[in-house]
Amino acid sequence: MTKTRRPRPAESRTAATRPAATRTAGRAAAAALALTGLLATAGCSGDSKPARQGGREVTAEPAALGPSGGTAGSGGSPSGSASSNAVVALTPAVTGRLDDAIQRVQKQTGVPGISVGVITPSGTYQKSFGVADKSANTPMDAGMYSRIGSESKTYTATAVLRLVDQGKVGLDDPISKYVDGVPGGDGITVRQLGEMRSGLFPYTSDQDFVNAFINDPNHVFTPDELLAYGYKHPEVFPPGSKFQYSNSNYILLGKLIEQVGGQSAGDFLQAQVFSPASLGKTSFPTDATLPDPHAHGYTNQTPDGSVQDATGWNPSWAWTAGAVITTLGDLESWAKTVATGSVISPASQTERMKTLPTGDPNVSYGFGLFNNNGWIGHNGSMPGYESVAVYMPDAQATLVVLLNTDVLSQGQEPSTLFANEITKIISPKHVYALPAETASPSAPGSASGSPSGSASGSPSGSASGSPSGSPSGAPSGSPSGSPSASLPTNTASTVRT
Repeated sequence: MTKTRRPRPAESRTAATRPAATRTAGRAAAAALALTGLLATAGCSGDSKPARQGGREVTAEPAALGPSGGTAGSGGSPSGSASSNAVVALTPAVTGRLDDAIQRVQKQTGVPGISVGVITPSGTYQKSFGVADKSANTPMDAGMYSRIGSESKTYTATAVLRLVDQGKVGLDDPISKYVDGVPGGDGITVRQLGEMRSGLFPYTSDQDFVNAFINDPNHVFTPDELLAYGYKHPEVFPPGSKFQYSNSNYILLGKLIEQVGGQSAGDFLQAQVFSPASLGKTSFPTDATLPDPHAHGYTNQTPDGSVQDATGWNPSWAWTAGAVITTLGDLESWAKTVATGSVISPASQTERMKTLPTGDPNVSYGFGLFNNNGWIGHNGSMPGYESVAVYMPDAQATLVVLLNTDVLSQGQEPSTLFANEITKIISPKHVYALPAETASPSAPGSASGSPSGSASGSPSGSASGSPSGSPSGAPSGSPSGSPSASLPTNTASTVRT
């Protein structure tokens, strides 16, 4: 659901016919989040029936997940719950099939390099394919650092829940209690921001933002500057009434973290999230630098649509919606932490896991994570990079995908295609799936059309991305203001996240 690709303008043309500059926003919507970022997303199957909890429609998932990976409480999600046999044993025959499938998708999509991590009770699969640097022909390696787009939203959401646990923030408080200047802020809750149900227009879908980013990907954006692009537009729908993946929500949560936490968002994430979760190779960047060794990222989110090296592009446009940098190993650990809630209280994990419909029957979205057919987590996409990091609690299974391009393949985020093929092999009854990017009508007040994905994360439906920071697309609004079902990947636009 985060995807942190460059922002793509939302519009009604298909990905194949849109100019490169406008494709960015559209990717976020399809990804992302998702989640794209953000994107950059986890979803429940179409036959699941929502239940009512406290007046809120939520999928019938366990109230909480224990640190061990088992469910706390009885029952499970009829659409997405896993079981001890939900994943197959990683036998030599199965790992051989994984090798073949990954290399086949890599050839079909033209992805330069990819690293994949699968952890199950029967064993571990961790391999890299292709190159990290096309010029030097450096092999891709699982130990390399990468931007993750809207997957970043999972860290931001966790930081907010840490503040909830400390008694400093209430999920049902209006955002105006903590951050000034939010249009309609008295009627938008912290919970609605985290759940992508605020109704605020996504800044990554604003054409002026898209132009500014595409013309100068090294520009340093401030959080207030980003939000101002979205604030120019009227609300897309009344708060709480619909789902729409929007990077604006997670920029606002970043501002909340700074206001209440009393330190920079990066410092708070380090002290309250990365360190408690023992993520020694995860960081929140303050500039465009990537630690060594790192994979080079390649994107076609350029003025003329040509593929360029986006490694050094400044991620400030994604900020707390998709700018996080990490490694495959840290993401493997983090995917389980997010789904089991080991660094927040059981009560806060219960709130995080109350996923709501997104419009996609396979995907429901909670507080900064999705349920995608039983896989809990996020995706992300930003210029040059995509990610998927998900965990199936009852099966105690982890899947992480990192790749060094965000160039779409037949309208799909490549990270989604890899995750889909991998889960067909390892969890055939729980297949990860997100819809291809689709054209959609303009959102109210938008000349350019639908919002794109996340800033990490593809959830890609990804911060960029989606989504990596984001997860990675935001869905676009219909003529009546109804957002599309697309998720970023975590969940973000194109500049997705």
